[in-house]
Amino acid sequence: MKTHPSVFPQFTASLPPEALRQEFLVSGLFVPGELNLRWWETERTIVGGIVPTDKPLTLTNPAELRAAFFCERREAGILNLGGAGTITVDGAVHPLGKCDALYLGRGAKEVVFASAAAAEPARFYFLSYSAHAAYPTKLVPFAAMTPTKLGSRENANERTIYKAIHAQAVDTCQVVMGFTKLETGSVWNTMPPHTHSRRSEVYLYFDIPTDQAVFHFMGAPQATRHLIMRNFDIALSPPWSIHCGVGTAAYTFVWGMGGENRDYADMDPAPVKTLI
Repeated sequence: MKTHPSVFPQFTASLPPEALRQEFLVSGLFVPGELNLRWWETERTIVGGIVPTDKPLTLTNPAELRAAFFCERREAGILNLGGAGTITVDGAVHPLGKCDALYLGRGAKEVVFASAAAAEPARFYFLSYSAHAAYPTKLVPFAAMTPTKLGSRENANERTIYKAIHAQAVDTCQVVMGFTKLETGSVWNTMPPHTHSRRSEVYLYFDIPTDQAVFHFMGAPQATRHLIMRNFDIALSPPWSIHCGVGTAAYTFVWGMGGENRDYADMDPAPVKTLI
């Protein structure tokens, strides 16, 4: 099979910094008392930030979906990055502490987000893709996620990967989701980098100290670029782009993927010596 290439990788290599940020960086989603969604053309991805405070927030049904309700033809992965909260799906209440996850299956009609305490609200990160089949909604507590340790102190990339929604644990159509936590003194993530043309990826960085930042590297392996990320910023990574980063301090990031392949290990390596 011959691949018909897109011109966008070459176009991206020449974008000025502000245009690059407008195209591949999403910020400002996590506003107290609000539910905010953004649609990305690649894989028909929807990312969102939901921060209920003194009253619950209900998942909206944007007119752009042309659907009877949000999950009529969609699924979602949700990860709580804040205080304790609940997600009520068609009357069933699911409690989520920090780093607990919920898979939301196609067909869920009423989805309501709430925080246990307005002073310490839940911060629900929402990642949605189109779905061809209906799978059950499933809670994945942090305690049930098996940690995988990678990296070394010598390479400043000691980190622990927590797989939340993946093929061995949760039935989904597309969504794969989890997070990676860097150890104190380690700053590099996903190095050496990779691409995977079978799916796109979305990174959300969190637990970044207010006076620190992460330099997220993207672009084709032979035409790399970077985005400067602050706490709760999101980087959109097309299938042709690498995705890795280095911080000025330790941090944590959520990775989420959607596409035709749910195999977490399906990657096309981009060795460091080949990067330009």
